[in-house]
Amino acid sequence: MTKIGFCVSGSFCTFKNVLKALREVVDAGFDVTPIFSYNVANLDTRFFKAADFRKEVETITGNKVIDTLVGAEPVGTSMGLELLVVAPCTGNTLAKIANGITDTPVTLAVKAQLRNSRPVVLSISSNDALGANAKNMGILLNTKNIYFVPFGQDDPTVKTNSLIADTTLILPTIISALGGKQLQPVFRSYKPLI
Repeated sequence: MTKIGFCVSGSFCTFKNVLKALREVVDAGFDVTPIFSYNVANLDTRFFKAADFRKEVETITGNKVIDTLVGAEPVGTSMGLELLVVAPCTGNTLAKIANGITDTPVTLAVKAQLRNSRPVVLSISSNDALGANAKNMGILLNTKNIYFVPFGQDDPTVKTNSLIADTTLILPTIISALGGKQLQPVFRSYKPLI
């Protein structure tokens, strides 16, 4: 059974779709270790209560959530994860990954995975991906061992800088990344993805 990590950062409005994708990944036979950012682990929102979301993720995966830096540090070594997913990957998390900042369990897990030349799949969900974060998107699109879940603009009229990944493509992107290939096309035509 292939062991992967599934990191969740705080684009709370996408959690319903991320949970569906997580179920698909587990149903496909992957052994999934969940990893939460501090905000996901601790904030109650109008979308989910933190404790309820944790319980649902642990029920789906059968594994305890990692939500500390100490817990995330062994990702690249003793945990033996073959791939790491970040879904959703917020603009804040994207910027930290692009700039080597490792101050959350999610960003530390990504760093640990990349330092061992293992694939990382990013499922972007950012209101500023085509604005302030465009340079970070460019850096990561050109970074070895980084793979993107195909994405598009979720509301090009009102939120012109916003991009969101098509979470129904998380599993195909994982399979493609394990083979060393980016699922294509990366940029998809506009359609509401949430």
